Amino acid sequence: MNWDLFEGLLSGVNKYSTAFGRIWLSLVFIFRLLVYVVAAERVWSDDHKDFDCNTRQPGCTNVCFDHFFPVSHIRLWALQLILVTCPSLLVIMHVAYREAKEQRHRAAGGDDGRCLYPNPGKKHGGLWWTYMLSLVFKAGVDMVFLYIFYHLYRNYTLPRLVKCELSPCPNMVDCFISRPTEKNIFTLFMVVTTCICILLSLIEATYLIGKR
Repeated sequence: MNWDLFEGLLSGVNKYSTAFGRIWLSLVFIFRLLVYVVAAERVWSDDHKDFDCNTRQPGCTNVCFDHFFPVSHIRLWALQLILVTCPSLLVIMHVAYREAKEQRHRAAGGDDGRCLYPNPGKKHGGLWWTYMLSLVFKAGVDMVFLYIFYHLYRNYTLPRLVKCELSPCPNMVDCFISRPTEKNIFTLFMVVTTCICILLSLIEATYLIGKR
């Protein structure tokens, strides 16, 4: 990964964000992205390998695991983080478009020409709408993923024991999840930070509307 490019993107997002947006970015980067990369990914690395059922019937363990865990937490979180950070990049692209347009205008009209955008990063006109839509999109993505997690894993918790009687299992078998307590702690942490991010996005949107 090109960390210089990543640092430049973060600097750009910080530069054109409000105070609430900077807090949101810090929360996503430190408490969601770094926790995901450093810790959560390792916790879920053995979820399939250590999913044990008290039977030796071929295929039974795989079928039961697929039934109770149709999508891994870690893959859903990766998709969520990608989708929730993309709108901030659109704001940077919109500002870059304004700056390029201003440069072309100055090159065509000279230094004495009228400025199209005296401050390209100021949230007026189309940039205000781009920024507002990015906030709505970020909050919406987090809400959708909270619902998906709740729908797939009731109350966001994993049980220690699940009972499975799907074919080709010979009868009802007991299956045991690897490290359920540790996974529940990380899941709760991610859910809480997601709720805080949603709240920050809504507060920032209210702030921008009131300021306008």
